Amino acid sequence: MSQVPECMVSEPEDDVSVADAAPSTLLFAVATGVIILNLFAPQTLVGIIGPSLGFSESGAGLVAMASLLGYAAGLFFLVPLADLMENRQLVLRMLISALVMAVAAAFAPTGWSLLIFLFLLGAACSAIQILVPIAAAMTPPEHRGRVIGNVMSGVMVGILVSRPLASMIADLWGWRSFYVVSAAALALLTAVLALRLPERRPLVSASYGALIGSLFQLLREEPVLRVRAFTAALMMASFSLFWTSVALLLAQPPFSLGQSGIALFALVGAGGAAATSPFGRMGDRGWTRTATLVSHLIVLGATALAAWVGGVRSGQPLILLILLGVSAVMLDVGITGDQTLGRRAVNLLKPEARGRINGLFVGIFFLGGALGSALAGTAWDFGGWVAVCSAAAGFGVIALVTGVATRT
Repeated sequence: MSQVPECMVSEPEDDVSVADAAPSTLLFAVATGVIILNLFAPQTLVGIIGPSLGFSESGAGLVAMASLLGYAAGLFFLVPLADLMENRQLVLRMLISALVMAVAAAFAPTGWSLLIFLFLLGAACSAIQILVPIAAAMTPPEHRGRVIGNVMSGVMVGILVSRPLASMIADLWGWRSFYVVSAAALALLTAVLALRLPERRPLVSASYGALIGSLFQLLREEPVLRVRAFTAALMMASFSLFWTSVALLLAQPPFSLGQSGIALFALVGAGGAAATSPFGRMGDRGWTRTATLVSHLIVLGATALAAWVGGVRSGQPLILLILLGVSAVMLDVGITGDQTLGRRAVNLLKPEARGRINGLFVGIFFLGGALGSALAGTAWDFGGWVAVCSAAAGFGVIALVTGVATRT
């Protein structure tokens, strides 16, 4: 496979302090949080959207899948353009496309048209993975882990808040209103980023086909990318197993929560987003390996606590709910820790391939999430909540063994 040639220029990185970059970091965190809402909100709207557009119960699941599949496609086929096109213009074009698709989804006349619009909306939302390298490029290498962690906290908060937020908006004005609100938020965000985003020009000069072909070459040549993407995928599988199944547990005794209570419980996990910055700082101090192993152990502890809570048949429901919430926060801390350290590691690899590397990392990461979601129903049917937690712990064990066995 042919090499992607590099231009004879240096990467335009601004030598600024973390304090000077703080407003920009906050902007990037808010931007990624706003964009990511569109990917996970449909999961809580399936029960409303399906009947309104004539989907069967099984077909309604396609609504939740469409934007995620589009996002994955964008990671592999659009994000690599960040190594070929000027990044600021690319991000703005993708956000305008996302805005248009959100409006189209709000007025979709049929179920199949909605699926197409959501797929394209998800693909455009992969602009997140172009914003992250821009933030990294604006930061000195010794502080890059902290900044990436702060930016990614926006992603995690967006993921965890998307479900209850979408439910609240849909309860007030209907499911279509969520996409109207999303379009308005994307319009405001696009206007702000048009004023604040710096230019970032790529370091490669190649055809689009050669750029996509180089993805496999990067995976083969970069062991750090392979290992960090693999463990991140395992962590996301654990995350998906837990959060796909926890609603089933909470609807049963002794919790017996309704949809609003389950939506509020989803907010608990947002506390795990606070772990991104501390883990990023540990990476900056050279503690990447130790911090990674700690994050995997936290996931195992979380799944053990969650399994115990689910196995208790008597006791105070409030205490059990609090303990389950603690396990949810622990799980999210461990997963965000591994992901933050992984992002820091891969963003220190080839600057000229940073867009493609981020696309690969997150694309593989989301494949792990898809695997976890696919296994959730099977695990629940096989052995209920304990089987779900056991499967989630199994992914954590594989990640831990991988971290111990490798020194990347």
